[in-house]
Amino acid sequence: MEADFAAFGSPLCGEVKRFCRRLQETYREIQEDLTPYKDDRYYRLAPMRLYTLSKRHFVLVFVVFFVCFGLTVFIGIAGPNVIETSVARPNSNNSLKLKPFNLSSPPLSTYNQQLWLTCILELEQDDVTVSLKKNVTMKVKVLGVVKDGSTPYVNNQVHNRTRLLSCAQKCSEIIVVHLGYLNYTQYNVFVSFEDLKLTYYIKNVTFTWKTYNPTFSQVEIWFRFVFVVLTFMVTCLFAHSLRKFSMRDWGIEQKWMSILLPLLLLYNDPFFPLSFLVNSWFPGMLDDLFQSLFLCALLLFWLCVYHGIRVQGERKCLTFYLPKFFIVGLLWLASVTLGIWQTVNEVHDPTYQYRVDTGNFQGMKIFFLVVATTYILYLLFLIVRACSELRNMPYVDLRLKFLTALTFVVLVISIVILYLRFGAQVLQDNFVAELSTHYQNSAEFLSFYGLLNFYLYTLAFVYSPSKNALYESQLKDNPAFSMLNDSDDDVIYGSDYEEMPLQNGQAIRAKYKEESDSD
Repeated sequence: MEADFAAFGSPLCGEVKRFCRRLQETYREIQEDLTPYKDDRYYRLAPMRLYTLSKRHFVLVFVVFFVCFGLTVFIGIAGPNVIETSVARPNSNNSLKLKPFNLSSPPLSTYNQQLWLTCILELEQDDVTVSLKKNVTMKVKVLGVVKDGSTPYVNNQVHNRTRLLSCAQKCSEIIVVHLGYLNYTQYNVFVSFEDLKLTYYIKNVTFTWKTYNPTFSQVEIWFRFVFVVLTFMVTCLFAHSLRKFSMRDWGIEQKWMSILLPLLLLYNDPFFPLSFLVNSWFPGMLDDLFQSLFLCALLLFWLCVYHGIRVQGERKCLTFYLPKFFIVGLLWLASVTLGIWQTVNEVHDPTYQYRVDTGNFQGMKIFFLVVATTYILYLLFLIVRACSELRNMPYVDLRLKFLTALTFVVLVISIVILYLRFGAQVLQDNFVAELSTHYQNSAEFLSFYGLLNFYLYTLAFVYSPSKNALYESQLKDNPAFSMLNDSDDDVIYGSDYEEMPLQNGQAIRAKYKEESDSD
């Protein structure tokens, strides 16, 4: 019996040992793949198309980028306006005693996306020579109209809100109500002013409804869909181009592009049509979350690339990644907290504005500005140090120059877009509403989305390996090899590599002949 058990147990133990050995070998392979570059691995980096481009190719890359971006701008200029306005006609008499106003919105659909009610007060004094600022107290009640004509409560209470009335030549516009999503096809809003008539005589009150233009909503759906499809295709092509190279041999730019491209897919938001099918605040908040996640990942990409291209050894998590994640994480946390805070409050109270909670908002704003300033200074430090240390390494220097040039162009265009978007007249003092509605036309929307998409597409093109890329060409990543050449710029921009061995051979033979003659 014991002999049979031993005979049965011996093969079983052998199988267990072989299985454990295979697990150990698999663990070693995975650990080797995930280990950062060490020693000779740095010289086995996956090649980039960037190294094979001539000066004409670089010019062509930038020309194609500007052509694609300009095409989206021209399409946007020809597109519809973003905001549709209509003057609200009070159902009751607009008396000088400022009795409650009963306002009915125009018929709405899901393509209107959001709804704003604004008002402008006209004082009896036609020429106001001194700036006037006064807090105005309003009572607001919002009712939703269903198909049978009944009006259930959207919020079963009357909201008392204080707004700042600011007048110079004319009074500024005040946001009364903001609805982030539409549950009903029509709304009734009751508005009354408190104690204003005791100080100033009101000549007239003009209310205005503002919604998204349904035609623009359709344009937005189609262009988001186009960008989603293009991003998916670029992501697949980029992954396909790197399939024959091990992940441990990818450059830091290639690794980051494999992260940014899927995040760009989320930035374009394939779930955006849900906001027209589901009457909920969740799709809008999901869109804001995806956008903040991609933008913060892009900020982290710049920090890691400009630092990582100098540090070719092991990049430790504690010293390399943790400070960068901490700075960018604070920016992401501040933006997400602010968006969620505003959205949740507006869901419970359509009259909510951040200035109701001015103290907390100002603290968040100062915190955001301090962290953003820290990020900018840190990024500038990394750029200056990388350019000063690597300027004599042509192939690495080429990577720095291209990324810096393209990123600088994108940042300049972004600043111009933001200035055109916020630099003139801001809609009003509702922070989230400003970000969502101050597009004057489709050009501003399409230019911002197209700019980031084409920026990532361009980087994916230049960082992807060419079809005939071999490991022998990867010696270009070796700075020692680059410094052996007499003219690295000639090597980069189309010198004849086949003539180099011939010239070196002739020089060696001439030197050998001189030594023989002297002997």
